[in-house]
Formats: sequence, structure tokens, C-alpha cells
Amino acid sequence: MSESDTLPPADDQRVVDLKQAIEERYLSYALSTITQRALPDARDGLKPVHRRIIHAMRLLKLDPGQGYKKSARIVGDVIGKFHPHGDQSIYDALVRLAQDFALRYPLVDGQGNFGNIDGDNAAAMRYTESRMTDVAMRLLEGITENAIDFKPTYDGEDEEPVVLPSNFPNLLANGSTGIAVGMATSVPPHNVAELCDAALHLINVNPDASAQDLTHYVKGPDFPTGGILVESASSIANSYATGRGSFRLRAKWNVEETGRGVYLIVVTEIPYGIQKSRLVEKIAELLLAKKLPLLKDVRDESSDDIRLVLEPRARTVDAVILMEQLFKTTDLETRFPLNLNVLDRGTVPKVMSLAQALKAWLEHRKEVLVRRSQHRLEQIAHRLEVLGGYIIAYLNLDEVIRIIREEDDAKASLMSTFELTDVQAEAILNMRLRSLRKLEEIELRKEHAALTDEQGHLEILLASDKRQWGAISKEIEALKKAYPLTNPDGSPHALGARRTILMDAPNADLSEVTEAFIEREPITVILSEKGWIRAPRGHAVEVNDEKGFKSGDRLKLALKCETTDKLLMLTTGGKVYTLSGDKLPGGRGQGEPVRIIVDIEEGQDIVDIFIYRPGQKRIIASAAGYGFIVSEDDMVANTRKGKQVLNVGTPDEAALLVPVNGDRVAVIGQNRKLLVFPLTQLAAMGRGKGVRLQKYKDGGISDLKTFYAADGLTWTDSSGRTYTKPMEELTDWLGDRATAGRQPPNGFPRNNRFVG
Repeated sequence: MSESDTLPPADDQRVVDLKQAIEERYLSYALSTITQRALPDARDGLKPVHRRIIHAMRLLKLDPGQGYKKSARIVGDVIGKFHPHGDQSIYDALVRLAQDFALRYPLVDGQGNFGNIDGDNAAAMRYTESRMTDVAMRLLEGITENAIDFKPTYDGEDEEPVVLPSNFPNLLANGSTGIAVGMATSVPPHNVAELCDAALHLINVNPDASAQDLTHYVKGPDFPTGGILVESASSIANSYATGRGSFRLRAKWNVEETGRGVYLIVVTEIPYGIQKSRLVEKIAELLLAKKLPLLKDVRDESSDDIRLVLEPRARTVDAVILMEQLFKTTDLETRFPLNLNVLDRGTVPKVMSLAQALKAWLEHRKEVLVRRSQHRLEQIAHRLEVLGGYIIAYLNLDEVIRIIREEDDAKASLMSTFELTDVQAEAILNMRLRSLRKLEEIELRKEHAALTDEQGHLEILLASDKRQWGAISKEIEALKKAYPLTNPDGSPHALGARRTILMDAPNADLSEVTEAFIEREPITVILSEKGWIRAPRGHAVEVNDEKGFKSGDRLKLALKCETTDKLLMLTTGGKVYTLSGDKLPGGRGQGEPVRIIVDIEEGQDIVDIFIYRPGQKRIIASAAGYGFIVSEDDMVANTRKGKQVLNVGTPDEAALLVPVNGDRVAVIGQNRKLLVFPLTQLAAMGRGKGVRLQKYKDGGISDLKTFYAADGLTWTDSSGRTYTKPMEELTDWLGDRATAGRQPPNGFPRNNRFVG
């Protein structure tokens, strides 16, 4: 064979722009994915595969009152006639339509193993059987009455519906998720009774109702697995207004007392879309990793209903704090996204608001109503024409029989003799002999009158937009009655009752929740003069002034606390930094420089470290003798950069941060002058320079203390002896803030400190 024989003819050779060719093909693929796979139609809420499954089941006559058929038979019909894709993907779609934990209102009634909430797969399609539910029948209602358009199937041998008539708000009621090319959709399920109320409001009250108005009816998503929705009303309204947002969903739990103050926490509902077995595994993993110090054990005691048992570490553990800890670390709390991106009229992707999605369904219902009414009018017109022929035949029965028996062209003779139309003559000729006994004039005229009356009603309906919306309102009211929130006796309806409860999240103290993640252990915080810090475990740690420090460094202070404590640290620049006891370096070696943990500015030193106590007040003072009262709550810093509390300028610097435990202030300066004044003369501030505490000619403040007048002023000398001066003996030192004071009493420590 020559080389020329292997080449295609010259006419078939052409140069193609690769960039343009790739763009065209990728665009074609993207549009196919968007419209034929991933995004649901706003009108019936279905993707093509689901629509084809329901249509195939209709053709197989799998109505709710009929028997089941093998799922493999249904899947085979769907593949062969409508959906030329893999059998497993179609069966997976069918299975999801039957799962009551996946769909709020299942479209398929399954018999056999269709999987469970633990994530176990369904049995093979040859073992399971299916039929449609009442909801699926409502989606198909009127499909044989020209309510919707049909299009050729992939092979052109059959037809399939473009969209279903959908006498059910399926898009919002059952929700949908999908990932297309460059876009995605995520619609949570809702309660159909609430959707009906919102739709009736749009029809009868205000067609331009806002999302805020509609949330009076649609409170929020209603998931098939229940749970508790803890999203704020304003956030829900904003999500529904924009079509984008998310909903915070928590597990439902309660406390079971087991006696003697011991209790168990039982989870009865978990968030939508979460596999129970994986959830239990995750909790167990965190438990083994010691990341849940308040929890002792987790057990799955579920049967048909969910029952996860959580055993607290001790009876003193607060159940709310324990659950808040689990909500933060596990899938017992999730966020379900809202992205109402759907196909508008089956063609154009569009992010809709709640009102727009409801209106899309209502407009579709109106179109279906008009088309069904027109179809019925055509049927009535045809039947009236036939009945007119029957009445003529009844009145002239013998002559009709004679013409049929004797004439060569009976049809033409009938038409010319009795002035019949082609349809009437054909109907008379096609009548069976047994039907002759039914030709009673009274019955024929009754049917004729009834049909004429129905024809008049339909013509009036089609001529009035208001009457059409009235008819749709009646359909929606009937739908709401079929799926009410409660039964007539007040009990919750099996399918219609709301399952997801709306509640506010418990007001648990965030600090307590954070603290609950930390194993509480005693530690001793050791800080050196050069700013090295470490925290060995225990309170019996031997602290030496020089051992355990780098050369030339020594102990600055040691503090006994616990890993759950927050520590506040003041620097000479007037900034306060927050340290967490559990995050401090351990006791090995010399520890780490504090400057690695927080961003202390260059040239600033540490003044003091103390344990943060909520509500405790302190007096902060600069070396120059300025200060004010500040709450420890106002000193907590959330970042490494700290929080500026005392404003100081060079050469002044922060010097003291003393707890307030009294109603009098005693201050002594480096000039050895003591002043006592009422605490009320100091202002409480969150930040500032403060006011003058004591007047100095030279030097600055040395020490400060608060005490109660009733107890007197106490100090300790270098030998450990304690002295107390009652208020009666402190008259010489009493004065107003910002005065100089005078020499302290005999016995006051020479280092000018209240603790020698």
C-alpha cells in the first residue's frame, strides 16, 4: 500500500484554530453539564435523571396503589428509553429519591434495603423494589392533558417530558444540590405547609412581598433528619432575599438522669447530610486524643431511631458547656449552604430569592392550568360534536340503519341526508351494535347539557386572570390539607409536621467553653529578669533565685496557677498582654523568651504577671505617680500586640498594677512620704494617663496598696513581722489625692514597700 492510500482525501484536510476549537467544545460541555446534569429546573425542582426516572415509573404504571416492580426493571427502562448513562448512577439517583433521611418528601416508595443514615449502601437493584409515592403522582398530575411539552429522546424513537406539571413545590420542599461547571447549587428542604402559606400570600395579599414578609410563613429550612436551627431571623431573611447564605444546624439532645446526680446526654437527631457512624468515629478519635476533657465515653445505641449516648467525665460537668464543646469540634453542628442557583424556565441559570423561586413555580402552575383547560375545552368540543350526531341518529335510527345497510357510501349518504360533519358520521359508523341500547335521548341531552355548562365555566376561567389565580389558590389549599402541620386531633402529622426546630443558641460563656478544651492541671509560672518564661507542672516545684536560669539571669517572679487560667502581663510601656496557661512552654530547660509568645515593643520590660479574674479591679500607676482604676476585663488582649491601658511618655513608664481590695489608698514615694486618701477620689477608666496620686519634688512612686478603713493599714517588714495601724493612728497621713504626705510611721520597711 502506498503512502498516498493512507492519507485522507485532500478535500477533508482543513486548518483549525486550536484555541477556538477548544473554547467551543468546552462551552458545549459546560452548557450540557449545567442544563442536563447538575442544576434543577425551578419549575419542578428536578434534574433530568430524576425526571426520567419518574416518567419511566409512570409508563410502568407504578402508582402508589399498584404493586412494586424490581428496581432493575425501572433502571433498565430509564437507560433504554431516556437516559443512556451508567446503570449504577441511575440506581443511585433512584435510591436517593426513596430515602426518607435524604429527601424531606420521598418520591419513591422503596421495598427492601435502600441504605441508612450510617452511610451503608443500598442493596443491589435486583433485590429492591419500587413504586411512586403520592408526591410523585402530584408532580405528574395532568401530564396526559397537554399540560407540558414533550421532546424527542436521545435516539428519536420516543418522547420525554421537558418538565413535569408539578402540583407540588418540589424545588423548595425537597431541595437540591449539584456542582456544574463554574457554578453550583445548594437548596435546603422546606416544609410544604409553610411554602403553601407563603405562596397563598403572594397570590392573595402581596405579589411583591419581601423576604422579611415571607419569613413569617417560611420560618427556615425543614430537614428530614430534624435537628435545631440556631440561625438568627435577620440572617435567614437576608439569605432568602439574596438567594445566598447558610444555615447553622445543631443536633437535638436532652439530659437523662440516672440517679445520685449522675446524668447522660442523649442525642436524638443529628444534622442533615451527616453520616452517623462517621460522626461517632470522629467523637471517639477526639476522645482518644484527649481533646474532649469533659467527655468520658460515647456509645451508639440507635435502632430505628437515633440514640447517641454521651457520658460526661463527672457529675459536676455542665451539660451545656460539654455540648458547646462538641458543637465546636464535631459535626454535631454544621452549616448548610444556600445557593438558590437554578434553571429559570429550564434554560438560563439564575440565583433566585425565595420569592422568585415561589413565583417561578406559581407561574408554571398557571401555565399548566391554562393548557389543561384548553385541552379539556378541545375534548368537550369534540364530544359535543359527537353527541350532536348521536342525538340525530337516535331520532332517525331506522333511516340510519337503512343507509348503513343499503348505501354503497354510507358515510357520504349520512352526511348529506342529516347534514352531519365528518366527525359525527365517523362516530355513528364506528358505534357498536351493543351501544344502540344506550342511545336514549334523555341521557344524551343530559351529558350534552353538563358538558356545555363545563365548557362555559372553562371559557370564563381562561378569560379571567383573577379566576385562574383563584383556581391555583384552591389547588394550593388542597395541597396544604394533604400535608398539614398537625392532624385534626392536634397531633403532629406523620409527613407534614415540621421536623427542624427553630431555637436560639444557649448563652454559654465563651471563656468557659474555651476552658473546657483544656485539661486542668496545676502549673508554676517562672519568669526570669531577662524575660524567659516556663511553666513546669505542679505547685510543689522548687523555685531557686539562680538555679535553672541562664548565666547572668535570675528569678523575677513565680506564680502558682492552672493550665485553664489566663495570665495578664504589664510592661513598662503601659501595655497589657494576655497569656494562656496551657500554651506556656513546659518546665524543661530555661523555657522560652516571652517576646516569642507576644510582641513586646523594643526597650520595654515586664512589670508584673498575675492571674486574670473576671470582674476584679486594679489600680494602675506610672513611675511619675499618675494612675486610675481599671477593670481586669478591660485589660484582656485578643492579639499578640497586647492592649494599651496606661498612656505614658518618655521618661515615664508603668510601674504598678495593684488589686483593689478596700476603700482607702495608701501610696508611698521614693522620697519616703506616705499618703492615705479615699478610693473614691480615683476615677475608673479603660485607658488613659490617669490622675496624680501623690505629689513629688523629686523621684516618683515606690509602692501602693488598698485597704479597708475598718481593718487599718498593714505592712510586713523584711523579717516577716506584720504591723497594723488602725485609722485612728493614721490621722497624720490622711489627706487628699495629689498631696505630698509625710514620713511613714516607725517600723515601716526601709525599702519603701508594704511587703518588705
